[in-house]
Amino acid sequence: MTAMILPPARDFGWLLKDPGSTRFEIDRRANGQFTVVLNHALLRGVTSEMIHWWFLNFTRLRIRLEDVPGYEGALVPAYLLWHPSDHVDAVLKGRTGPGGTAQAGARIHIREAMQTIKYGLRYPVDAELMIHYCAGDGWAMGRALPLIGQVMCLRIHYRDVTDRGRHLGVHYHYEVVIGASGNNPLLRAFNRKLTAQYSLDFFEAWHLHNTIEVGTFENFLPALYEQRDKPTPTFARDMNSAAGLPAQNTSQDQALFARRVAALAQADDPFDARGAVRPSIL
Repeated sequence: MTAMILPPARDFGWLLKDPGSTRFEIDRRANGQFTVVLNHALLRGVTSEMIHWWFLNFTRLRIRLEDVPGYEGALVPAYLLWHPSDHVDAVLKGRTGPGGTAQAGARIHIREAMQTIKYGLRYPVDAELMIHYCAGDGWAMGRALPLIGQVMCLRIHYRDVTDRGRHLGVHYHYEVVIGASGNNPLLRAFNRKLTAQYSLDFFEAWHLHNTIEVGTFENFLPALYEQRDKPTPTFARDMNSAAGLPAQNTSQDQALFARRVAALAQADDPFDARGAVRPSIL
């Protein structure tokens, strides 16, 4: 495994969302498992079709940055557009779809770090996960171990929100489960070891990271989706699709957020709480 090196931060000129735009809850279960629920503000100017296209293609796309300071004319992984400072790379492996697109059964190796502007590489993520689901309503990936079963799942749920035929945006909801299900002493010991790196400070840094990451869809995704047939899309600072939108908003469907927090807390096995593999709760 090669040492992680952060590429220089990218100044896209965007107003980035802060955690006040989301609802966030983390729970440490008695057996040592973590469950996390993160409900985002409505993503405006973005459609579910765009987000699905992004998940299918982002690992294989290369983007030419036209006027980003320090990157003028540089060809970079599209993954560097998804966060202005925390992303390193994401590589798709194994059973990919047509043209190297993502699909269930492929593996994705993600390298990034949380809130690097403040912490540098204190909270890195360098993990290879199996894609469980990649479809028009969501994405799920995770890791399982022989004899133990599922030990990690990250699932994203999204849907278009309309009002009398007018498209308002996309509801985007994120859940994480880390640690094996069960409550015998061996599994509890395993979970303590597995989750040792996930301190509350880590999750607070992840909360900000994910708030920014998801919010940037408003800034770059519509412009990139318009170029989806180009072999090498370009992005310039004046392509910011969110330039006329307020930076902040409140989280979408807070009643759903409360229901999901309760459902995971009450579940014997939070991996099997509705939507564990197929994101279908919205």
